[in-house]
Parts: sequence; C-alpha cells; structure tokens
Amino acid sequence: MEALTLVLLPFLFLVVLILSTGKSLCLRNSITPKTYPVIGCLLSFYTNRNRLLDWYTELLTESPSGTVIINRLAARRTVVTANPSNVEYILKTNFDNYPKGKPFTEILGDFLGGGIFNVDGNLWVKQRRLATHDFTPRSLREYVDVLRNEVEDELLSFLDAAAQDYQPFDLQELLRRFTFNIVCIVFLGIDRCSLNPSSPVSEFDRAFQTAAAVSAGRGSAPLSFVWKLKRLVGFGSEKDLRHAVQKVHSCVNEIIREKKINTKSDFLSRLIVAGESDEAVRDMVISVVMAGRDTTSAVTTRLFSLISCHKTTECELVNEIRSVKDITGGFDYESLKKLSLLKACLCEVMRLYPPVPWDSKHALTDDRLPDGTAFEPIGTDKPVFVPMLTAHMAGGMRVRVRRRYGSR
Repeated sequence: MEALTLVLLPFLFLVVLILSTGKSLCLRNSITPKTYPVIGCLLSFYTNRNRLLDWYTELLTESPSGTVIINRLAARRTVVTANPSNVEYILKTNFDNYPKGKPFTEILGDFLGGGIFNVDGNLWVKQRRLATHDFTPRSLREYVDVLRNEVEDELLSFLDAAAQDYQPFDLQELLRRFTFNIVCIVFLGIDRCSLNPSSPVSEFDRAFQTAAAVSAGRGSAPLSFVWKLKRLVGFGSEKDLRHAVQKVHSCVNEIIREKKINTKSDFLSRLIVAGESDEAVRDMVISVVMAGRDTTSAVTTRLFSLISCHKTTECELVNEIRSVKDITGGFDYESLKKLSLLKACLCEVMRLYPPVPWDSKHALTDDRLPDGTAFEPIGTDKPVFVPMLTAHMAGGMRVRVRRRYGSR
C-alpha cells in the first residue's frame, strides 16, 4: 500500500498543481488560451478541436498585434498570425526561410505524396513551372468554353428540372460535383459524374473525399502521436485512409495508362509527354484535383448564400449580367471580364470566407517577425508558423430553386 502511494503521489501532486494554479499560471492577456504547466493549452485545443478555425479567429480578433502563440503538450510551438506585415514577410520577404517543412508534409504525405502542395525547393519550382502552362490566356479561353458548355448542358438543365418538380437539394453538393466534373474534364480528360446530389458518387470521388477528410483530421488532432500510432497498426481512421489512398492511386494510375494510349490536349497528357515518372504524374494529378475540387464550390456556395440575403445586390448582379449578355450575345473569356460587380462580389466572399483559410510554414532558422514575435529553437525543433487570414467555413445549404428569368 505504501509503495502504491509513493507511485501515485507525483501524479496527484501534478493534478492538484494544475487545478489549483490554473488561473494564476494562465497568461494574463485574455487573448491567450488557458495555459497550464506541462500540458500547456492542450485542454483548450482539445475542447475546440472541431472548430479550430473559429477558435483561432476569436483569439486573433482580440490580439492587438494579430498574433497568438500556442504551446501544448507533445506539439511544436505554433505561431498563429493574421498580421499583414508578418504574412508578407514570411510569404515574400524571407520566403526561403519558411518552407512547408516536415511537420506539414508528414500530415499530407500519404495522400498528396510528392505533389506541388506537399513539396518544397526545386520540386516545387519544377511543378509550378509545369502548372503555369495551363493558366495562360489561351488555355483560360479554352477553359471558359468548357465551363460554358457544362453550365448550359448540365447545370442549368438540372436546375430547370428541380424547379419544375419543386424539389429541394443540397446546393454545396451540387456545386462540388459540378466543379469536380470541370476539373476532371479540363485537367484529366475523363468523363463527368452525375450532378444530382441524391445519386451516389463514383468510387474515385468517394475515396478522394475520405482521404481528404482523414488527412485534414490529422492536422487538428490534439496529440499527433495518436494518429501516427493508428497508422502504424492500421487502425480506425488511418485504416480508412490507407484504403482510400490505395483506391485513389489505383484510379489515377488507370487514367494515366489509358492516357498514354490516347493522348489529348489536356494537363495530364502534357505531364506524360514531359517525361515525368508515373508516380510524379499521379501525385501532381491528385494535387490538382485537390486544389480545384472543394475550393471553387465553397466560394460559389457562399456567394449564393450571401446574395440571397441581399436582394438589392442580387438585382444589380442580374442587371449587369443581362446588359453584358445583350451587348456580347453570350459569355466568353472577354465578356466575363466586363462583369465587374460579380468579380467584386466574388473577391468579397473570398475575403470573408476564404476557401483556404490558412497556410502552414516551418521556420528553418531563428528569426523575428515584423511585429516582434521571435522564433527560437526548442530542443532540435524549430517552431511552426501558421499564417491566418480569417477563419470561416462554408457549410451545406439546402435550397429550392425558381425558374430562372428569361432565356439562357
């Protein structure tokens, strides 16, 4: 009994210390999450693990400098900032000192592999150079042609049918499928999936959703060693991730094999012709699909959601679209540039609800940000820097549609 008491005594002392001194050991500044001995702000982080963006935003809003420092057990020191000077310094002025780093690439490595969003240095430069060929004025004109055809033949047809039957549907799921189809057609040269949100998605799409969700969950895990242990033994969500990644790889590899036989003028064909290995092509394809799949649908969903609450703006947008269409007779790459109000609305939506609300960086060497925040090594690890712009997420939105005004 005495031996047991001696073993438990240190743990009891630690619990008493945490509970009795929690308030006094918290940083007096109210913008800092409650921080305790040993565990740091792990309790606050765990409590807010399902709303991290909102939690960070609340902390940043109250911070005079727009910067918050997060310390928690079993995690690297994290600097979260929305200070424009800091963001410019890290993403531009001292860019070379702030790569993505191993802490970030390890989280997404199983899914994205060596794709452009998960590499640094020469690999990043090389892939960026290859990707820029698909964002020239000529390629964008072709993209607009594909987009117009898909809107007229598929999206508007579905909306017409829904309006006639007075059937509600999930707008975000509809737009997610639509943008997924556009990405597949433009970049991969493969057939589309059904736009009907009630119909089942393809195996590729379903596996992609699972892989993306589990990978994102790694980043918000309070204790990183938990998901690493689950990955090691192949348990729970990590088992689902492994199967999903295998399915995604299998589907993409099959697309690559078919594309080698029947090459076309799409992004995937150009990667193959460039002489990249099958693995490199596969990882770039996954990154491209990742980039265009959810981001565009999130922005457009928010746009329609906000417009529905601002009738004056809705009327002004309809009038602008009609006037441009009457002048040009339709919409192409040049006429779309004339929709200045629509562009302003899209920019405002992305400012308020950015589809990619943060960017994770890792400091290579000691440094000091413009607001005075210092980066000092902790043991052999350098602190992680996460520039934050804002933190809102586009949720699902069920709507009933009316027949659109006039002709297409």
